[in-house]
Amino acid sequence: MQKYYSFLFLLSSFIVFGQRPQKPNAVEIYHQIEKLNFLGSVLYVAAHPDDENTRLISYLSNEKNARTGYLSLTRGDGGQNLIGPELRELLGVIRTQELIEARKIDGGEQLFSRANDFGYSKTPDETLQIWDKEQVLSDVIWAIRKFQPDVIINRFDHRSPGTTHGHHTASALLSMEAFNKTNDASIFPNQLQYVATWQPKRIFFNTSWWFYGSKEKFEKADKTNLSKLQIGVYYEQFGKSNQEIAALSRSCHQSQGFGNTGTRGEEEEYLEFLKGDNLNDKTNLFEGIDTTWNRVKGGDAIGTILENVQKNFDFKNPEASIAELVKAYDLIQKIEDNHWKTIKSEEIKKIIASCAGLYLEAVADVQEVALGSKTKVKYEVINRSSAKMNWISRIDNSIKIELPFNKVINDNIEVEMENNDPYTNPYYLNEKGTEGMYVVNDQRNIGKPDVISRISETFLIEINGVTIPFEKNIVYKYNDDVKGEVYQPLDIVPVATSSIQEKVYIFPNNKEKAIVVKIKAGKENISGSIKLDIPQNWIVSPSSIPFTMTKKGEEQLAIFNVTPSKEASDITLKSIITIDGQTFDKEKIDINYPHIYKQMVLKPAEAKAIKLNIKTKSEKIAYIMGAGDEVPKSLTQMGYEVSILKPEEISIEKLQDFDVVMTGIRAYNVVTALGFKQNILFDFVKNGKTMIVQYNTLDDLVTKEIAPFPLKISRDRVTEENAEVRFLNPNHPILNTPNKITTEDFKGWKQEQGLYYPSEWDANFTPIISSNDKGEKAKDGAILVAKYGKGNYIYTGISFFRELPEGVPGAFRLLANIIAIGK
Repeated sequence: MQKYYSFLFLLSSFIVFGQRPQKPNAVEIYHQIEKLNFLGSVLYVAAHPDDENTRLISYLSNEKNARTGYLSLTRGDGGQNLIGPELRELLGVIRTQELIEARKIDGGEQLFSRANDFGYSKTPDETLQIWDKEQVLSDVIWAIRKFQPDVIINRFDHRSPGTTHGHHTASALLSMEAFNKTNDASIFPNQLQYVATWQPKRIFFNTSWWFYGSKEKFEKADKTNLSKLQIGVYYEQFGKSNQEIAALSRSCHQSQGFGNTGTRGEEEEYLEFLKGDNLNDKTNLFEGIDTTWNRVKGGDAIGTILENVQKNFDFKNPEASIAELVKAYDLIQKIEDNHWKTIKSEEIKKIIASCAGLYLEAVADVQEVALGSKTKVKYEVINRSSAKMNWISRIDNSIKIELPFNKVINDNIEVEMENNDPYTNPYYLNEKGTEGMYVVNDQRNIGKPDVISRISETFLIEINGVTIPFEKNIVYKYNDDVKGEVYQPLDIVPVATSSIQEKVYIFPNNKEKAIVVKIKAGKENISGSIKLDIPQNWIVSPSSIPFTMTKKGEEQLAIFNVTPSKEASDITLKSIITIDGQTFDKEKIDINYPHIYKQMVLKPAEAKAIKLNIKTKSEKIAYIMGAGDEVPKSLTQMGYEVSILKPEEISIEKLQDFDVVMTGIRAYNVVTALGFKQNILFDFVKNGKTMIVQYNTLDDLVTKEIAPFPLKISRDRVTEENAEVRFLNPNHPILNTPNKITTEDFKGWKQEQGLYYPSEWDANFTPIISSNDKGEKAKDGAILVAKYGKGNYIYTGISFFRELPEGVPGAFRLLANIIAIGK
């Protein structure tokens, strides 16, 4: 049995953890050679996933052949999720992978900072107060020094705070400040042990008619300081327009609902020059920059070889280029410029492998492996060219295995995970961060897009006497009867994990509740015990529960009875497993959607328990799911009988047994069938029942008549979660029964109070509360109640979908009163 020695290796950002192997055709290989011969780079800067202009990124990468990066300051953690229930950091994991998939399509590379998308912000001042401005500025400068862009392009205007999301303007402000400081060795000097100072040549703002207010205003605007780029390119070799590629890229943002239809024909993008060396030729962003191999010392000989490779490339016989490519690779290893050496070495290795049909793969026989466990790894190596190659032994470098044409060479080893190997986890989630920042202590890791700790294998392949290392992740693959060959990452997992069944438990009285904890084995034959760690003024029984599991992946349930404290309080329940004196306190969460690669996240195995002074009645609730939320779970915890009702099931007969119908977030944006069910729902209200509609955006409503009376949704929101709340109708039942609501109930809210409040409504509606962010007018549309027939229709933009899973006591009490209005 061979010990496995893992190491960390930074792959180019378009290589995704656990991805299917790339198998480029001759046209794609030629395009890679074109990019190999261009030594220029652009960094596009914005705030969130989906902020990036994929048309421009694709144009710069595929038409200009520039190395093009997108620096998204956040991972989009604060947005909404249209495809599932994941929010906050789990949504950030999804959106990170969506960005990586998008860059694979448009040809860009992905970068991040440590900034956390804490939610909507109206001004950059507010943003930079919640972010640690110096840390994020440090990350932007780090990205510039590491990526070394010749040109920076900001997505947003740094001169117009308050006109867009505060994160947006902040990204441009930080980019401008970084442009002025990144070449100063006294600024963040700790970075200089890894990178050098760098000065980009020029910086632009990617403007458009939108920033001018209208197309008419933009047509009349002075454009003397603007560069106009014709980005409506048709790539004959790909059979797609630049816009079609960009649309495919943008459509990767499925969690945000940004599916895009490609267009064709002429199209322009405008860049406003901000600072640096001005342009004489406004169409040439790289004016005055040598983007050939002459840019680096010793590069002229490399450039000569590669120019001939490109000129003489044989699309019917790509292997004819191997010998010259290997010569160029050897020369690249001798240049002094480590920046371009690293980048171009990776690029040319991929081209050599593609020209040779060189297939290298290391596949584990399991998808998950625990520390101290073993797994078998099968290696496959095949050279599908006439080039003479040898595979140098992993164990003894003096042993060379010949790779004859088209003959598969296999090898099998048994791998053991070392006990000090890190678990698979998004590196920026390993430590608890703040509201505005993730914690990454190793400077070298800041900004990396994907999981860092990767189980890799280096294949040493000798070609024409030159040894070339090809790094490959060890992956897991299997055959699916429908999908065929499926690749997944090989994950390192704890010996055991646990998860508390619910994330929030409500104790409305002194009675005990059963808390169910699921234990999952990460390896075979484990025995131990599990306990719930709680404060002393709460009681748990039994104190611990023993367990034994013989099979990897086996699951068992442990049931604890918890009695709350007598007084109102909220606590954190922690699940702790002990095996052979070692404790395990993580929950393993798998995120698995077909448009991204499977992700594993390890979080503390915790839940919140709240002894809450709350009264509820016995309403039966029919819940119509919207874009995905966990409100139904919270309703069940509150003691309601909740049924998930499919839109096609909505009928007079089906609804007659319910007291309340409640629609999930953005239901009228995403559930088309609701547009045909309104009469039934309104009749439900008219006959004496209650309908509660949670927030919707004003775009793409499936019906204009979401309420029985006129109601106009707006973009109004209250983003300051602790903003003062004023009671407009203090005697209204929603503020009094069955719970007396006070301003104390609006303390401790998370991220925001609410969003997309109506701005206009019919006189039949009664507004209940008023609030506003600092310096803004009062927003009165958070909760609107209308009597309709014998019943009540309620529209609310309150962000219950965020507050309930976070265990905010006041949100539970307020919702209980809204539900109880009919009684």
